[in-house]
Amino acid sequence: MTKMRAVDAIALILEKEGATEAFGLPGAAINPLYSAMKAHGGIRHTLARHVEGASHMADGYSRATGKIGLCLGTSGPAGTDMITGLYAAIADSIPMLCITGQAPTDKLHKEDFQAVDIESIAKPVTKYAVTILEPGLVPGTFAKAFQIMRSARPGPVLLDLPINVQMAEIEFDIDAYEPLKADKPAATRGQIDKVLDMLVAAERPMIIAGGGVINANASEQLVELAELLNIPVTPTLMGWGAIPDDHRLQSGMVGLQTHTRYGNVSFLASDFVLGLGNRWANRHTGGLDTYRKGRKFVHIDIEGTQIGRVFSPDLGIISDAAAAIDLLLEVARERKAAGSLPDYSAWADQCTERKSTLHRKTNFENIPIKPQRVYQEMNNFFGRDTTYVSTIGLSQIAGAQMLHVYGPRQWINAGQAGPLGWTGPAALGVARALPGKSVVALSGDYDFQFMIEELAVGAQFKLPYIHVVVNNSYLGLIRQSQRPFEMDFHVSLGFENINSPETNGYGVDHLKVAEGLGCKAVRVTDPSKLAEGFAQAQALMEEHQVPVVVEVILERITNISMGAELDAVNEFEDLAEAAEDAPSAVAPMGTKAGLPVGANV
Repeated sequence: MTKMRAVDAIALILEKEGATEAFGLPGAAINPLYSAMKAHGGIRHTLARHVEGASHMADGYSRATGKIGLCLGTSGPAGTDMITGLYAAIADSIPMLCITGQAPTDKLHKEDFQAVDIESIAKPVTKYAVTILEPGLVPGTFAKAFQIMRSARPGPVLLDLPINVQMAEIEFDIDAYEPLKADKPAATRGQIDKVLDMLVAAERPMIIAGGGVINANASEQLVELAELLNIPVTPTLMGWGAIPDDHRLQSGMVGLQTHTRYGNVSFLASDFVLGLGNRWANRHTGGLDTYRKGRKFVHIDIEGTQIGRVFSPDLGIISDAAAAIDLLLEVARERKAAGSLPDYSAWADQCTERKSTLHRKTNFENIPIKPQRVYQEMNNFFGRDTTYVSTIGLSQIAGAQMLHVYGPRQWINAGQAGPLGWTGPAALGVARALPGKSVVALSGDYDFQFMIEELAVGAQFKLPYIHVVVNNSYLGLIRQSQRPFEMDFHVSLGFENINSPETNGYGVDHLKVAEGLGCKAVRVTDPSKLAEGFAQAQALMEEHQVPVVVEVILERITNISMGAELDAVNEFEDLAEAAEDAPSAVAPMGTKAGLPVGANV
């Protein structure tokens, strides 16, 4: 055993647990930990401009890698600034470790400067939150924290460190420290037999792949299972990329907002649904009577309290997605060898055929630009290996309807929480995680403005990515949701910018702001120039190794397809044109992406 400061032990523990990527801001109450990290040398730190931004960076890093990102901050407001980041992480089952400094233990009850009960504040949005009051508890508490983050449904933890606890000396031997095994329940053979009995009794079975499949790194096994059974797969928003968009068995996303037309139609034609690592979110299901009518459900999820939370399935199984899929593969292979698997080719072919016909128009020539054209051009320009980052708004909804994703962890999205401002800092975390890879963020103008200062982090630390900002100078999703109230109230962001008349009433000059923060920026006003704008941004990013903003000036008002029921999505008048009305515009995206002809109209 060696005597050392508690913070020096923490640095060694972080290294052994594989948590060596940190984002944060130093401050008086956390400086001891920073001194330990500096002395250790093996934990890389990225200085954020706002602690909430740091939390989203750590979140983005965690989502892109499956590892545990670190968010660090001092006492008081640093911890409260982390709460939105913790909420975004726990809502989507993302492991992330937040560490805060704290006032000395003998001052916690005396309303000391920046002393706040962050443990109590953070508990509702973490799997575990604690103020460590004794130095000797540091190693065991960190070991427990990592185990909790990784066990069952993953999620974030906050550990609060009084400054005297950080500075105290303890006896510690890193060679005697071992990470605790994560608890991951696994389905049994008997349970999987029941699942397959129900599946093979159906005529039109379907798999729903949720974020749990990606968390379990089970995407390859999922595709293998779908191919073995020859049945379609629909990914949830959080499971997008678990099966490539151009795979013949990828049947399209289902939902009220983030969905494809062919995905909803195929789902409503099914009679059996196997949910893997999903949570039946309300924007996926819509009205449960419509969603459940005429079909049986099996729900497999790592978290027992998820099963039956939204509705009671016909069969529920508590299991890690990878463990369940591996056993499903084993048993299904046995049944196929015995000739007892039905032939679902006709059903699978029907779902594949819908992908060639049920599309929305994207090939608009309008100026100002219609948003649908932006996603068409993004699909054409950015390659299959691109990782997209987005969070909320009409930009994200339309993107999820029209973009294409080809692999796990290539769609990074704060799905349940949807905090405005998340996209930019999360993209920086993703860029940090994926050096040399294509990272493209997608924001509306309001999401972009929320934490725009974090662009300076990308400039300072050379974290290159492309940020596509679709600017209609509106809170577009809120404006659309105000339609039933017959109002357009405090949702316009437009004004005459006295310093930038070229913004033509759209208000903020995003190019000047981005350039002032050390980045590069391009503005596109003509749809025929989108590809040129993306190419210019790519060249600038490669030359300067900084974030590059591509601002696309949109028409002020576009209503994006959505509705209250899966069978009653409002397509809106300007989107109702079918593929056959513009055959000459078909194919660029479909051809390049390997999707059926008809993917663009």
